[in-house]
Amino acid sequence: MKVYTKTGDKGQTSLFGGKRVPKHHIRIEAYGTVDELNSYIGLIRDQDIDKESKTILIEIQDRLFTVGSILATEPGNTKVKVPKINEADIFLLEKEMDKMNESLPEMRSFVLPGGHTTVSYCHITRCVCRRAERLVSHLSELELVDEIVLRYLNRLSDYLFVLARKIVLDKAVEEVEWAPRM
Repeated sequence: MKVYTKTGDKGQTSLFGGKRVPKHHIRIEAYGTVDELNSYIGLIRDQDIDKESKTILIEIQDRLFTVGSILATEPGNTKVKVPKINEADIFLLEKEMDKMNESLPEMRSFVLPGGHTTVSYCHITRCVCRRAERLVSHLSELELVDEIVLRYLNRLSDYLFVLARKIVLDKAVEEVEWAPRM
């Protein structure tokens, strides 16, 4: 199978099921941003982090391919078989956050992103996740989107924030609290 098809050369692409849409369609923006998010998670996974976090990140990447598949399928198309996100996927993120939070100091204020390259990658990835969430939210106002996709992305951004804090602790770097000037 060739990677190039030439069918998108005029600014159109196909959803699963065959419907053609412009490449700037909000649905394409949404799943394209999920793809970008998945790539950034791969960047975090490539860093020197604990094996358990790497395993969870691989699971998250798998789930994001599922999210992309859901978003790439035209609403109402029953001919295409697409995997699903389920409550267990969200529960895994919550369970992992709870586990990481057990060893983290209590948050007393917002924290500034940074302190270590890997921490910064987590924060960049969190921001891309929030953008994906905003795009999916916008799409859901225009077309049918399974609400569990929004919930998963919302929880994932929280997970990435907690992972950043855990890596601050693991790397023994300073977590800088935001001190607003009044």
